[in-house]
Formats: sequence, structure tokens, C-alpha cells
Amino acid sequence: MIWTRLLALIVKEMLAAFRDPKARMALVMPPLIQFFLFAFAATLEVSNVPVGVLNQDWGAQSEQLISRFERASAFSEVRRYGSEAEARAAIDRQDVMVVIQIGQDFSRKLAGNERPTVQLLLDGRKSNSAQILSNYLNTIIAQYSAAYRMGGAALQPESEIVDRSWYNPNRGYRESMVPVLIATLPMTMVLMIVGMSVARERELGTFEQLLVSPLQPLEIVVGKAVPGLIVGFAQCTIITLIVIFGFGISLTGSALVLFTGLAIFLVSIIGIALFISSLVSNQQQAMMGIMVTMMPLMMLSGFSSPVQNMPDWLQPIAQINPLTHIVVVIRGVFLRDMAFGAVAERLWPMAAIAVVTISAAAWMFRRKIQ
Repeated sequence: MIWTRLLALIVKEMLAAFRDPKARMALVMPPLIQFFLFAFAATLEVSNVPVGVLNQDWGAQSEQLISRFERASAFSEVRRYGSEAEARAAIDRQDVMVVIQIGQDFSRKLAGNERPTVQLLLDGRKSNSAQILSNYLNTIIAQYSAAYRMGGAALQPESEIVDRSWYNPNRGYRESMVPVLIATLPMTMVLMIVGMSVARERELGTFEQLLVSPLQPLEIVVGKAVPGLIVGFAQCTIITLIVIFGFGISLTGSALVLFTGLAIFLVSIIGIALFISSLVSNQQQAMMGIMVTMMPLMMLSGFSSPVQNMPDWLQPIAQINPLTHIVVVIRGVFLRDMAFGAVAERLWPMAAIAVVTISAAAWMFRRKIQ
């Protein structure tokens, strides 16, 4: 009997979600559009950037250095300026992100085995990109200086640092960030579907009918959760296939481990959505609650900046965020064949979050019956 009641409620929720053609389109198109926007537009890589040069030396050595900038693949063009005023104006207009100022004594100091000074004028309004660009330029300048001192015989000094990047040898931004979208994009849709469903029924007056029906509060919670789980899991599957076959990012670990982690993650997100919906009385409040919750979940997850970089008092709060744990799982499974033992350390916090939030939502529903 319980399975019949549950199935009827699940079918009702699925029909409510998919009956409207516009609602069906909203379940498919926004996640795909957001996926490609994040994959192609939201990138921390610095490439095809115009840079400016203010060359006050005009010696052969400074021209050799400038030619290295012109050959660098990260820069689309090198724009020359005749004065500091022109350079400052270019940065003010955001024509360039950096101007390389080569002093008048650059060639003389190189010839005298002195250390010449090259000043980088950076646009601090784009601090992260400016820092990355500064690292590129510093590397080019250091390589040129070393090659000049060795008579051009080598591009590196005798004692050199050779770095290796494990798991992502080319240090590609896309390989690191795009797989995480498998969890972040379905999360937003699941929060909306589950969180708004209860609020919608309250506005229509049908939620009270559910509360006085033979359905138990836990059965109502399960019936509301399953449609969101189905939709979220379908979106995770579609995005995973696009990541693997569309972007050519290999899944080095186990697909079973990946989808086990995604299933537990989605249940924990459903628990958060149900808890929000148990506190509100209409769709407007539910929407505000979801939006207020979604941004902290994203910012504290380590999606764009490592959790280790956060203040000490904020890091424990990040550990009660299910997105924090699934980000580690997805990157681990995609990039380094993360063992199940290591994955399990991230699964149980998400499971605990799911148990706490779903239990709290069921308790809130039970209170409304009494």
C-alpha cells in the first residue's frame, strides 16, 4: 500500500513538472546554455591579450626583448607607445591590461653585466588576470636576460627549475573546471524544482490536502524528492557525456564511483531544498530562500577558489556544504582515478547532510499536521 501511495505522489509531481511545454523546455535549455557559457566564457586563462610597450631605450637589446613579446602565443599584439601619458591613457581606456616600460639604460646595463629594470604597469581593476599576465611577462624577461648573459647559447641558465604538473600536465583550465559543472548546474535546477513544488502547492491550497491524506510526512518528503532526483540525475548524465565526448576530457576513474557520489550529492541538495520549502509559505519566499542559499553554496565550494585559501573560521563552514565535497570527488575521479576509499571520505558528509536536512523537513511537515 505504501508503494502505491508513493508511486501516485511521484507520478503527480512528475506530471506537474513536465505538463507545461515551457516548463519542459526550462528543464533542458538553461542548463545547456549555462554549461557552454561556463565552459567557453567563464575562464581564468589569459590569452589573446594585447599588451603595450613603452620603450625608452631604443637599443638593439630592448628590441630583441620586444620581439620575444611579439612571438608569445598569449599576446594577440604588442602596441607601442611614445610617452608615459599615452601608456597611462591606454590603461585608463582598458585598451591594454599591462604596459611594459623599458628604461633608457636597459641596453647599457645588460652590456655592463648589471641587472636592468623593466617596469610593468598593470591594470589593478583586473587583479587576477593582471597577476597571471605579470607571471607570463616575468618569465619571458628572465629567460631573455639569462640567454643574453650566456651569449645566446641557451635559453635557460645552467641551474634551472623544471616543473611538472601531475594529473593535468598542460595545466588546462577547461580540464579542471568544466567537469565540476556536472554537479553545479543540476544543483541549481534541483533546488528550484524541489524547493518551489511545496510552495506552489501551498499557494494552490493542495498541500493541506496532502497533509490530511493517508500519506505520512516522510512519504510526502520522499514523493517530493524523487522527481527532483530523477531530473537532476538525468542532467548529470547528459552533462557528463558532453564533457567526455564533446570536450574530450577523459574520465580516468570509475563511472560507478562518480555517479554514486552524484546520487548522494543530489539527495543532500534535495534535503536542503525541502528544508527551505518547509519554512516558507509561498513561491516568492521559496525563490528568495533558494537564491540566498545558492550563492554561499557556490562561493564556499572551492569551485573557483580553493577552500584552503579561505579564512580559518570559514573553512569549517565550507565542510557542511555538499558542493565542497562533490567538487573534490569529480575532479579526483576525472583527473587522477581517485580510489573509492578516498571518495568515501567525501561521501559520508554529504550523506549526513542529507539525513539531517530531510529529517528536519519531515519534522516540520509533521508539526503542520498536529
